[in-house]
Amino acid sequence: MRVVLAQPRGFCAGVERAIEIVERALEKYGPPIYVRHEIVHNRHVVERLRGKGAHFVDEIDEIPPGSVTIFSAHGVARIVEERAGARGLPVIDATCPLVSKVHSEGQRYAKEGREIILIGHAGHPEIVGTMGRIVGRVHLISMPQEVAELKVADPNKLAFITQTTLSVDDTRAVIEALKARFPSIVGPDTKDICYATQNRQRAVRELAARVDVVLVVGAPNSSNSNRLREIATESGVPSYLIEDAGALDPSWLEGVSAIGITAGASAPAELVESLIERLSELAEIEVEELPGTTENVRFRMPAQLADAAAC
Repeated sequence: MRVVLAQPRGFCAGVERAIEIVERALEKYGPPIYVRHEIVHNRHVVERLRGKGAHFVDEIDEIPPGSVTIFSAHGVARIVEERAGARGLPVIDATCPLVSKVHSEGQRYAKEGREIILIGHAGHPEIVGTMGRIVGRVHLISMPQEVAELKVADPNKLAFITQTTLSVDDTRAVIEALKARFPSIVGPDTKDICYATQNRQRAVRELAARVDVVLVVGAPNSSNSNRLREIATESGVPSYLIEDAGALDPSWLEGVSAIGITAGASAPAELVESLIERLSELAEIEVEELPGTTENVRFRMPAQLADAAAC
């Protein structure tokens, strides 16, 4: 049985940075440290960091005064930052720099007096954080048909921004609908959309064209992992999102000669390795990796941790 690996897959630079921030903070300040929400959307990553002394909380009020506090890679609303300041919490911000860039773009457009159209999924932590960073009116939409329902003050003073875990392909139809109805709308260049999302989606399309079934390693609450599974399914290949090798159902492999594997941006490499090992227990396998984009992006550490050695 052939096992074909997508390239790229797994951790992106923003996720790597966020995890390293927690590890460096633990080493520099010692446990416990507190992280608001999951640092990234992956249970295995969270449990490993919890074992080292990281405490994950839902609200700032749960953090003892004076405790080192980390904001997750998804970003937070300004009110969360203000509450942390009011409690005297020393904060380290692990927000992905590409998410911070979306915040800056939205704030700039708002200062120009524009209403903001935010393309994304309601309730996602990144969306909650982004909406809480922009002073002014923000309309959240996710589908092209929602454009016709928008009620805006001035159709000539609009701008759009997008959730980073959506790709150019995900947003193209919505943006086209926005431009058709509001010809004066402005927005970021498509090159500003998260490189990791675009690269992984392109890779899973190429993967799906070469295999009989696709396995996506990722958490059920991971937006980008769910989208990878959807794209593979849309390509006409049975596709499954699994958290780890233990979730593999051998019946999915009946009559299959080629299995494709990819992983969401918050899924560690060892989960893919464990899945390959599990497959080798079920059949004799040959593993190959598709050629693809090599990612060399590296984001800087926050100033508080620039001199701390990573664990």
